[in-house]
Formats: sequence, C-alpha cells, structure tokens
Amino acid sequence: MAWTGNTGGGQQMAHMQMMYYPTPAVESSSGDEVAEAVVNFLKWLYHFINTNEIYHVENMYEDGFYKISEFYFKDKPWPAPEVVQEITEEKDEQSIFMILYRELYYRHIYARLKPTLEHRFDSYSNYCELFAYLLAADEPVKIELPNKWLWDIIDEFVYQFQSFQQFKSKAGKINEEEKNMLRDEDDAWKVTAVLNILIQLTEKCNINAQLQAIEAGEPVTEDIAGEFGMKTIYTMTGFFSLVGLLRLYCLLGDYHLALSCIQHVAFKDKDMMALVPACQITANYYAGFAYFMIRKYANTIQLYQSILGYVQRTKQFFQNRSFQAEDINKKNDQMLALLAISSYFCPLRLDESVNIQIKEKHSEKVTRLQHGDMTVYDELFFIGCPKFLSPVVSENSSSPFGSSGPRGLQLQVFKAEVEQQRLIPTLRSFLKLYTSIPISKLAKFLDMHENEVRCCLMAFKHKKEIAKGHGGDQTTLDIDFYVDKDMIHISDTKIARHYGDYYVQQILKLKESNKMIIGAALTTPAVAPVTPVTM
Repeated sequence: MAWTGNTGGGQQMAHMQMMYYPTPAVESSSGDEVAEAVVNFLKWLYHFINTNEIYHVENMYEDGFYKISEFYFKDKPWPAPEVVQEITEEKDEQSIFMILYRELYYRHIYARLKPTLEHRFDSYSNYCELFAYLLAADEPVKIELPNKWLWDIIDEFVYQFQSFQQFKSKAGKINEEEKNMLRDEDDAWKVTAVLNILIQLTEKCNINAQLQAIEAGEPVTEDIAGEFGMKTIYTMTGFFSLVGLLRLYCLLGDYHLALSCIQHVAFKDKDMMALVPACQITANYYAGFAYFMIRKYANTIQLYQSILGYVQRTKQFFQNRSFQAEDINKKNDQMLALLAISSYFCPLRLDESVNIQIKEKHSEKVTRLQHGDMTVYDELFFIGCPKFLSPVVSENSSSPFGSSGPRGLQLQVFKAEVEQQRLIPTLRSFLKLYTSIPISKLAKFLDMHENEVRCCLMAFKHKKEIAKGHGGDQTTLDIDFYVDKDMIHISDTKIARHYGDYYVQQILKLKESNKMIIGAALTTPAVAPVTPVTM
C-alpha cells in the first residue's frame, strides 16, 4: 500500500482503515524493518498534523495508534524517532510532528516496557521542547490537537514525574552508573520545574479568569482570555494543567493548595472536563481525596457519588477500550474504599447503585467498620490513597519519612483523625434514641466524665461541619442537637428516601439480563430436525 498524498475523503478513509491490519514489513535505510501498515499510518499522521485536519488526527490518535500498538508493538517500542524522520521525509528533527511523535514513543515505552534512565531524561527534554513550543511563541501557534491528546500529554507528564521520583527514591536499587547520570542531569524532573511548567500553561491562557467569567454567566472575550486564551489548544491545555496541579499537590500532600487550583472549576456534566472522561474521573478522584484529607467528608461523598454514577452509566464504553478500562476500574475501586470511610464518618444517604457497589467490593470491611475494628481503616486507606511523593529525594537510602515513606506519614495523619472520630458513632447511636437527655445520664452510658462528654459533643458538631464556597457553613448531621445548661435537646433530621434511584438500578439490571438472554439465544446452535426412520 503506497503513500498517495492528499487524496479524496473516501479514498483517505479506505487507506486509513486498511492500515490497522497486519501487512508485510518495509526495511528502512538503517536496517530496521517497519511494517507497511505502520509506515502508512505514520505518513498519514504526518500529513494530517501538518495540514491541521483535526478530525482525522483525532481518529488516528484515539483509534489507530492503540490498534497498531496492539498489533505490532505489544512488547517492543515503536520505530525510533530517526527512523520515523526518514519515513516521513521530515528534515527538521525539532518540528512539531517529531516532538509529538517522540511524546507517543516514550509514552508507549512507559506503558508497555521498562524505561531506562536515558529514556526518562530524553522524555523530559522532549516535554520541555513541546511546552516551549506553546509558551515561547510570540503569537498563538496554528496547530490544533484533539482534547484527548492534550489531556494525555498533561496526564503523562505528571505520571512520568511521579515515576521518576519513585525510581529515584529507591536508592538501594540504583547502580553507580545510574547515580552518576542522576548527578549529571540534576535539573531533570525537578518538582519546582514541573510545577512551574504547569502554572505557566494555566497563566498563558488566563484559564482562571475564563472560568470565573463562565461561573458568572459572562461570555469569554479576548479582554478576559487574552490573545492566546482564544485558541482552543491553549485554553484546554491550561484547563488540563489545573487538573495536573490538583493531582501533583495531592501527591505531595498539600491538600489546601490542591483545592485552590480548582476553586473556579464547576464539577458539572457540561463543564470542560466532561469533554474528556478520563480527565473528569481523575479530577473528581483527586478533589474528593483532598476533601477527604481535610476532613470535609460530605464534599467527598458528593463528588464520588456523582462520578461513580457516571462511570456506572458509561462503563460499557470504557470496556471496549482496554487501555482505559484498567485505570478507570482502579480509580473506581479507590473511590469506593474512600467512600466507605467517608459515609461512616459522615452518614449521609447514598444512592442505591453506589451502596450496592460498596457492598459488592467491601462488604466484609464495612461490617468490621461497624464493629469498631480499627485495623480496617488502614486497609481501606491504602486501597483508596494515591502513591504519595516526597518533594525532596535524597541519594541516601534513608528516607526523611522513615521506613514507611510518604505514604506512612499520610497514614499517621489519617489515623489521628480516626482516633478523634472513635467515639462519635457510639455518641450518635445514643442521641438518636432520645429527644432530650441530661449530660449526666449520657456520661453514665458512655462511662465518661461529664466534661469529657461535653468535649465529645463539641467534637461531634465540629467534625460534621462542611463549608460550601460562598454559601456559608452547612451541617451534614443526620441528627441535630443543642445543649441548654445540663440538658441535650435532639431533633431528628432524617432525609427522605429517593425511590427513583432504586427503580433506575432495577431497570439497568433488567437491561443487563435481557442482553445476556438475547446473547445466549444467538450463540446457541440450532438443533437439526430429526427425520423419521421408515421401516
């Protein structure tokens, strides 16, 4: 199948569909054999990027790249950048096409193979070139890329930084040659450099000002967004960088700063992040985790209920894309674990579908929670938390966080909160039995001094407070009470059950059952008719 240049639309699509299937190999001048389908794919991708045909770029990126990776490069890297430069006849190795190809090349190595230290450094240099191409331009660049690719660039950039820091923290497994390379390339993957790049990308398009205007219901004009902010590639890269900063600050343990990055982001179905489902899931997970760690459990529940429902509704779409399904299933399990803890600390009514998921995944752990087993908190926290990072990594094997590392430190912070919450479920269970009760009587039930009971009541009120932006503080207690001298007065604030959730869940189950029955009927072989035997 030869390269035919810019042909008609129908002929283009026919060529593009054929390129995803195995074909004979073509040998390059360097001696590397490259399958003809891969050669054709690279030439089409080169053509569409240079002619800015974003629809075809999106199709080739979201479908073609992963299919060809699965066919030809399941356990080996894509062709080296110099080979691709020869195939596409691109003379400039610093062209935007070559920078984007190298981004895909290194990302594939991280996903399918084990990157060497040289790969890590080269990938960082390539990201610096890519971001410099956007940030150093005197006027907006003309190239446009699919939103999914822009998100994957930011997401992979943060992931590779995380991977590098984890590699560097394993000082005992690094040989002398690698240590020398780390000293020589001391500026690569520095936390300050990574943060600086993401912040510059948000500032280039004035994304926060744009979000504020959208929040106020105002049109986004050039006066607000600036010249660069009026281009989609800058706006979406800036928005995705906010989510990247949210993730990075969570990994570093700065949860208040993480949430400040998304203070103008509205977690709605029609928001920018809804354009890329993976971004939406990532943003909800890390925002919910940040709220979890600053003890705003109602916010965590609100975010996780919404996004888990979204994942449940769209899971069939993701299952058809195995490269996304694994990560999304992992995030789903993490959120369910954190939601199990949050709903115990802050007993709000959960959607029926979410409740079923928690019971399916963690029924035994939820039972242990209700019986006061303190060890189950550690288990659920380790399931739900991300892989934390240290902002400073030493060459010595000794860690400033001790043998347990950054994750152990975050666990200590969480366990201190668990200890403070220990008596609250018992206190709640007694209060729900009365409309009024003397403090002295409650103290006898709890086997505590009256002053200690007063402290517990104050803690109960304090722990359940939730701040919602400019709307003021609202309580999330399933019961409310006040203390008048030595008497506690309790009012029940039960929330009405939402029966619609139950019926929606049953309808979904019925649809699944119908699909299984129809599928079984279609796959059952027909029985041949029996011809009677005549004597």
